[in-house]
Amino acid sequence: MSRIAVMGSGAWGTAMAISLARRGGHQLTLWSWAKDVAATMRSQRENTAFLPGFEIPESIAVFDDAAEALDGAEIVVSVMPSQFVRSSYQQFAPHLRPDQLLVSATKGLEDETGLRMTEVIGAVLAARGMELPCGVLSGPSFAQEVAAGAPTAITIASANAELAARVQREFSSASLRLYTNDDVVGVELGGSLKNVIAIAAGIVAGLGLGFNSMAALITRGIAEMTRLAVACGGRRETLAGLSGIGDLVLTCTGSLSRNRTVGMGLGQGRRLDEILAGLEGRVAEGVRTTSAALGLARRHAVEMPIAEQMEAILTQGKPPERAIEELMVRPGRDE
Repeated sequence: MSRIAVMGSGAWGTAMAISLARRGGHQLTLWSWAKDVAATMRSQRENTAFLPGFEIPESIAVFDDAAEALDGAEIVVSVMPSQFVRSSYQQFAPHLRPDQLLVSATKGLEDETGLRMTEVIGAVLAARGMELPCGVLSGPSFAQEVAAGAPTAITIASANAELAARVQREFSSASLRLYTNDDVVGVELGGSLKNVIAIAAGIVAGLGLGFNSMAALITRGIAEMTRLAVACGGRRETLAGLSGIGDLVLTCTGSLSRNRTVGMGLGQGRRLDEILAGLEGRVAEGVRTTSAALGLARRHAVEMPIAEQMEAILTQGKPPERAIEELMVRPGRDE
């Protein structure tokens, strides 16, 4: 068994810690950047801010100090919003050791650079002369259902086969099944890009356009995601798996999806700032990922018409009805 540090106390980080505690045998720490959130979790054994209704087992030690949370950890799982990954690892780096394994469970792209999260982590460590094995955890996994112990299947991807095998062994349980993969690019981009398509799916639902429209959106969405992932070095078959179409279907159709919720609000005519305020600190990664994904697509000369329309809606206030119409009247092409 391992000493595992979960760095990030949002809904997904808290759910992952609870899942690992339910499995048993590990020494677990959970880090929160917010002192008040950490204090509440320690005193009430519940993350009332981001994952209310689920008990945090006493076996999970909660810290607001990164050095304490990382002390002695063999596996470090980072689960913070993508916009904070670089600054978080700059804070973590002095406390990391050469024998540690890193796992990124953040689904998103860095705003300015378009870098995937493992690339951001690698760049921060390289600046300090460090290089640690790093993998990515992704797949269809609503935090509430993982915390509740509902059967869930996800992917651990790494170029380091030993890391992937160890995480699979140490994280798998009766309610959480892990599959290994060596396609880090495909797994990471699948988990990031599906959030953009999920906003579009929410718009379709908010406009009341029906099942035909939703099926078309999801199908063309996976085609769009696959084009970019393959252009960046990922494998087509990865996007047909858990971290691609699996995560896409979940996020586009599930009522627990924050990205779908944002899209529904837009489809119903609400303002983006009002919708985001209603999330109460929870992050819909697709809002920030859309422009970063399009920047990446332009560098690789990849066409992403759905993402382009989402950017126009999110950043220019384009009416969703007009965006859908423009998608439908595009010139015909082969499938």
